[in-house]
Amino acid sequence: MSTAHGVRARARIEVTAAIKDAAREQLAADGAAKLSLRAVARELGMASSALYRYFPSRDDLLTELIIDAYDSLGAAAETAHDEVADAPPTRRWRRVCEAVRAWALAHPHEYALIYGSPVPGYSAPQTTVPAAARVGLLLIRVLRDAHQTHGLTPPPLAAGLRAEAERMTADLAPDLPPEAVAALVAAWAQLFGLVGFEVFGQFNRVVEDREPFFQQAAAHLARGVGLRDPH
Repeated sequence: MSTAHGVRARARIEVTAAIKDAAREQLAADGAAKLSLRAVARELGMASSALYRYFPSRDDLLTELIIDAYDSLGAAAETAHDEVADAPPTRRWRRVCEAVRAWALAHPHEYALIYGSPVPGYSAPQTTVPAAARVGLLLIRVLRDAHQTHGLTPPPLAAGLRAEAERMTADLAPDLPPEAVAALVAAWAQLFGLVGFEVFGQFNRVVEDREPFFQQAAAHLARGVGLRDPH
């Protein structure tokens, strides 16, 4: 790589980061629905035409912000899990849940971007899926390890859910029992529901001491997917 080419590449990285930072500030102030490339360009003192060379449309910028948010959340959950990687599965599960909550409370506007109301006129492309799947894949990993070592005791399936559970299992984790996969999908939704209630203020005047409340709920979710502490 020539020196000039390397300088240009570094400059592009720096400008791209500055654009994203300005866009995140706009998200915090006005919400994702009002994100505007022209407003971001004004904030940075750039011509709109110059910014379009980095992000051809608002949707391109939104997609990058969404991927960044999912990756940041996924990295936080993975780091927290790895800190207790030798612990029993129930502890690893709870630690992942706690990391999701901690990240969301520290990044409420980014959490709102990925788990809040859909942005009108925007449809997330498939390129967002790998980043979005990181937390779910980590929870599957915990269940898989438990299934291979300590075993799982998930609740039984309703007869009418068997076919759907088997379809989800084939798509998500073919090596796990359908009972566990169905319970996992429900727990995944409940986890983000709990976090969303706290981030978006739905617990105000309902739950005041929220950390122990969440810890209790995360432990309940662990039992719901069939995790048990080894004896």
